[in-house]
Amino acid sequence: MRTQTTRGQTDREVVGWRREQLVASGFPLPLAARLAKNERYDLHALIELTERGCSPELAVRILAPIDGEAA
Repeated sequence: MRTQTTRGQTDREVVGWRREQLVASGFPLPLAARLAKNERYDLHALIELTERGCSPELAVRILAPIDGEAA
């Protein structure tokens, strides 16, 4: 028997996965939760910057969308 998933359920799973990856990389949970919902932030670039010694907050500022919408 196949379980049918909805688009909303899939979206929540992706956001949850993104949040988990950010938290595992040292992002504080509140910041990780906001970033996980915003697909304009490149998850891999955020994590790479922190792996190179950048603070999570600075990584967010560096990768903020050009229109100024910060997490």
